[in-house]
Amino acid sequence: SSGINAEYGKVKDSGANLAICQWGFDDEANHLCLQNDLPAVRWVGGPEIELIAIATGGRIVPRFSELTSDKLGFAGSVREIGFGTTKDRMLVIEECHNSRAVTLFLRGSNSMIVAEAKRSIWDAMCVIRNLVRDNRIVYGGGSNEISAAISVYDAADKNSSIEQYAMRAFGEALESVPMALAENSGLSPFSTLAEVKSRQIKEGNPRLGIDCMDKGESDMRVQHVIETLIGKKQQIMLATQLVRMILKIDDVRSPGEGEE
Repeated sequence: SSGINAEYGKVKDSGANLAICQWGFDDEANHLCLQNDLPAVRWVGGPEIELIAIATGGRIVPRFSELTSDKLGFAGSVREIGFGTTKDRMLVIEECHNSRAVTLFLRGSNSMIVAEAKRSIWDAMCVIRNLVRDNRIVYGGGSNEISAAISVYDAADKNSSIEQYAMRAFGEALESVPMALAENSGLSPFSTLAEVKSRQIKEGNPRLGIDCMDKGESDMRVQHVIETLIGKKQQIMLATQLVRMILKIDDVRSPGEGEE
């Protein structure tokens, strides 16, 4: 017992006033922490304790003897809050050393809604990541696909070889995106696409796209509908590579073929 008290004394001597443990400790150790006026949190998961270390600026040490003042983290407030009808409790660590560390707490009526919200936030974070990598954007609503298809058709008209048919097919594939947007919005896909394409050519405005929200405005810059350039390039390149892979296949076997 004296040896254990000496270990806790080392923690107090380092200047720590809160201990967080990953592997947990028993009730006796918890009682000794209270006797030494050292609040402690036991059974914190590995990923969570790593995030706490990043947020507070602290270091994770395997034993008390390696704990020094320069390895301590800082947090202005550590408190426990209750929420929900089940009175669940959560430990909140605020005013951390690393102010860029943020925790998002998602709540919903069931697990499916929470999972959907988590996926939506993940998609939004991926968009921000793409903008950090490359801050160039293109306008959405199918406007960039229509503009690219028009350019592909113009290039096909100038090509007298048989490759012009492949180029026209590529342009038609690009037009499938605005057509799908129009159809999913309850609009006539063919007439809506023809109208927007005609306006792009006539007005020379590549920002015109499908008015999915029925706002009476087809200019995507006015509607603030944008996409990241790096994301759009990856979509088109992946689709093109997939088609090339399929075209390399000499024969396709249907399910059940060859079975007696």
